[in-house]
Amino acid sequence: MTKKKITVIGSINMDLVTKTKQIPKVGETLLGDSFYTIPGGKGANQAVAAARLGSDVTLIGCVGDDSFGSDLTKHLSDQGIHIENMKPVTQQSTGIASITLSDGDNSIIVVPGANYAVTPDFVASHEEMIAGSDVLLLQLEIPLESVIKAAELANKHNVLTILNPAPIQALPKSLLKMVDYLTPNEHEQELLLASCDLSEQEEKEIREKCIVTKGSKGVSIYIDGEVLIPSYKVEVVDTTGAGDSFNGALAYSLSNGATLEESCKFANVVGAISVTKLGAQSGMPTLDEVEEFLQSRKG
Repeated sequence: MTKKKITVIGSINMDLVTKTKQIPKVGETLLGDSFYTIPGGKGANQAVAAARLGSDVTLIGCVGDDSFGSDLTKHLSDQGIHIENMKPVTQQSTGIASITLSDGDNSIIVVPGANYAVTPDFVASHEEMIAGSDVLLLQLEIPLESVIKAAELANKHNVLTILNPAPIQALPKSLLKMVDYLTPNEHEQELLLASCDLSEQEEKEIREKCIVTKGSKGVSIYIDGEVLIPSYKVEVVDTTGAGDSFNGALAYSLSNGATLEESCKFANVVGAISVTKLGAQSGMPTLDEVEEFLQSRKG
């Protein structure tokens, strides 16, 4: 079977992860338990999630001309991701995310760095790649105008587009109308709808595009009314990559012809497996691991 082509345009970061028993208060210094540098960035994470499952994945983005950039480029290539459209830039350092893990939850500060070199012109230079894709996957850790340009090109070439609206910000109505699916969490969905001057009919149309992730409660979609797809109970180690795992899996499943409901059920499994290991990418499963998980839950 020919692998489906998924193009991801988005951020590429090095995650600087500190594990601690509690989050420090303002002005407080605590001793942490451990520290790791782990490949991350929502774009890179979602690309790895889709590639691990067997998609033909191209990542379009920018890293700095520095050691983090070199390490990330090699790592993503080792994951089987096409990196020819990743550009090292000299004027900015590679993006980083400073992540503090405590009691299974996380707090994150992102410094975009070279991710902001993903300009609309840079995106437009990859129109041929976008046009030849089965699915385009986008997030909001690159400049908004670049996300809009990517959606316009996908729309022009009838490419299925998924927008993960995170980190949340006000989005133009035109962008919401261009994409096929939006994947906010509950909080992001309400902010998204409140930030736009939508008519009642427009709000209904946007809600019907929303695949709303609700953590342990599952995922809600609209198929002749709201449908809740339950999640799986697992032992949580690190929630950092759960949403990105879900989005990569959703793109994989939709590109292979599954229905929206089937794709969300599949993505729920991938998201559940991903939180059982430390690190956004290290917990992302292969297709064999997904099948093993489902077999273990039967009966």
